[in-house]
Amino acid sequence: QLQLVESGGGLVQPGGSLRLSCVVSGFSVGAYAIGWFRQAPGKEREGVSCISLSGSIADYAEAVKGRFSITRDHAKNTVYLQMNSLKPEDTGVYSCARRRAGYGCSNITRLYENWGQGTQVTVSS
Repeated sequence: QLQLVESGGGLVQPGGSLRLSCVVSGFSVGAYAIGWFRQAPGKEREGVSCISLSGSIADYAEAVKGRFSITRDHAKNTVYLQMNSLKPEDTGVYSCARRRAGYGCSNITRLYENWGQGTQVTVSS
């Protein structure tokens, strides 16, 4: 079984925080680069963050640098996205995805093979 399941989305006020979780099964998070993507209505899916196979490298979109943090917990086989100082423009469906084994991070959507169902994040007052 290969599965990625996101959770933690919801409605939050501007300036608030959320932590998204991506629980994976059927593979080890230590063997794959895992990315977080988001898509707002009428917009293309965009890369938000990615963590490398080793976890030693983390990439962030310029729009979220300094506000978001990606981590992984090998024991729980989970990748997290901590989102702080949220803005209305952060609103969208957030999905986690994995690349092929042995490949590093990328913000190119088509390079990711497997996707979760997504979790809605809405930032509004």
